[in-house]
Amino acid sequence: MPGTLKESAKVIGAKQSRRAIAEGRAARVFLAEDADPNLTAPLRTLAESMDVPVSSVASMQALGKACGILVGSAAAVLIKDPPA
Repeated sequence: MPGTLKESAKVIGAKQSRRAIAEGRAARVFLAEDADPNLTAPLRTLAESMDVPVSSVASMQALGKACGILVGSAAAVLIKDPPA
C-alpha cells in the first residue's frame, strides 16, 4: 500500500467509497481483508465494473493507520487528480 495515502486526496469508509467509485472519481480502491464481506464485496464488484484497480490490505486497522485515522476502516478510495 502506498505510504502516500495519508497525504493523498481520498475518501474513507464504505459509503463514501461507493459514491466516489460510482461518480468515476476513484483512481484506486483499498479494501481490508478482515472487513465484513457484505461491505467489501459490492465495492469490489463496482470497482471492477468501472475498471478501477482494487488493492487488498491485511486489516481494517492497517488501512485506517495508512489513511492517518485512529480507527479501522473497511474501505478507502484514492481520488483521481482533478484535470488541469
